[in-house]
Amino acid sequence: MKFKKIIIQFDDSNPVLAEELICNIFFSFNLKGVVCDVPLYEEDKPDEVFDLDTIARHEVNSITGFLPLIDSSESILEQIKEKALDLIRFDINVNIKTEIIDEKDWSESWKNYFEVTKITDRITIKPEWKDHIAKENEIVIHLDPGMAFGTGTHPTTYMCLRLMETFLEPGSDFLDIGTGSGILMITAAKLGAKSITGIDNDEVAVKVAGQNLKRNSIASTEFSLECATLERMDIKKYDFIAANIIAQVIVDIMPEISKRMTKDTITILSGIIKERQNEVLTSLGTHSLDIIHEEYVDEWVALAIRKKSSIL
Repeated sequence: MKFKKIIIQFDDSNPVLAEELICNIFFSFNLKGVVCDVPLYEEDKPDEVFDLDTIARHEVNSITGFLPLIDSSESILEQIKEKALDLIRFDINVNIKTEIIDEKDWSESWKNYFEVTKITDRITIKPEWKDHIAKENEIVIHLDPGMAFGTGTHPTTYMCLRLMETFLEPGSDFLDIGTGSGILMITAAKLGAKSITGIDNDEVAVKVAGQNLKRNSIASTEFSLECATLERMDIKKYDFIAANIIAQVIVDIMPEISKRMTKDTITILSGIIKERQNEVLTSLGTHSLDIIHEEYVDEWVALAIRKKSSIL
């Protein structure tokens, strides 16, 4: 299959906001394999554990997505361009480039940017095509994201992983909203969750997540994957919920998240930029949810929340 590779370069006056808004444009049109190329420097290193050297540095801010070549591709591309150029109202200047690429060429070329990455003292992400000798008690996540979103090297994801390591109890029922490559589901299983459920509105992501779960020797009886949105799922209570998406979507689905929480459920919310944190906080208050822990890396925020003690 052939794809139209869409590269949106942008200035660095507010790179975190630009990254979120451009990714949101791509996700709204269901683009595949979204890659964020935003320069990282030593002063951005979050702590002594996360290995910055495993991530390629880029000289130009850009977000890349891949649009399948179908009859409606040109129409979709024009809509993407229109929305991207409209970001000038946020003082974000963009430069849009496109090229035609084979899926095989894409899936091989981007692998040069993905190395073995140590997230915490215990958790390491290993691309399936890289060698790594695991240490005693090390949790190794074997991953091939394919055309799905999620390598674990973005701040929104590795903050989730750190919070999961801190708060996820063995034996938990786990729900991953917007599972992408399945990285959070795999981590939950390796941290001892007894059952794991993942949903995504992208069929490709669901397929890739299933492959990655099997790649990590997680039996099909231990997990459930569905191409769905949260409001279409049966209302079931979970011990632990993760939603690594964007602030606006988190706010939109907060009522549905709350319905699936007990008084003991811990939920991790990530993908939030500081500029939109107040929107999320307002929504938490509306649904009687408390913050029990906060993580910050650069302009990104991750929250661990639970129901107020008086709420059953």
